[in-house]
Amino acid sequence: MKFTNRQIDRYSRQIILKKIGIVGQKKIAKSSVLIVGAGGLGSPIAIYLAALGIGKIGIIDKDVVELSNLNRQIIFDVRDINKKKSLSAIKKLKKINPDIKYISFSKKLTAMNINKIIKKFDLIVDGSDNFRTRFLINDYCLKNKKILVSGAISKFDGQVYVFNFLKKKSPCLRFFIPKIPNNPADIDNCE
Repeated sequence: MKFTNRQIDRYSRQIILKKIGIVGQKKIAKSSVLIVGAGGLGSPIAIYLAALGIGKIGIIDKDVVELSNLNRQIIFDVRDINKKKSLSAIKKLKKINPDIKYISFSKKLTAMNINKIIKKFDLIVDGSDNFRTRFLINDYCLKNKKILVSGAISKFDGQVYVFNFLKKKSPCLRFFIPKIPNNPADIDNCE
């Protein structure tokens, strides 16, 4: 892989870091990340990954943009209301960095489609808003040895977990949250 002068200039502040350099930037450009959820966590993560120069970014989100999203989902604006989140997010990301390959999945992640979607990505970022999806992603990544970054927000509290399932001994989400909470309201929505 050879960078153009424009790409070298674009990523120069990363390349000058000894722990990244040109070799590290090439690794970044060859990597792929799937972001599950284009909401309050997924949208800023997508922006930073696009700016970083990740080679392929996928976004899966079944929802459409609502007015109530605009105060925290910074990739969207009023022109995106009623549009599919994954498509709108990728349209914005292409303006940030057109050199990246983007893939939109405007659907719910389920046990039926998870393998087809996730197997194409090196790293999974879970910004989903419900426990069913969280556990589905965790279990898949554990079984298939994928790196998982899982984040969640509840009111004013936030949690971030990084699970490197490439290593033989790594905890998983079930170590911290053994089962889906009993409160039915917490199962399938972020409210």
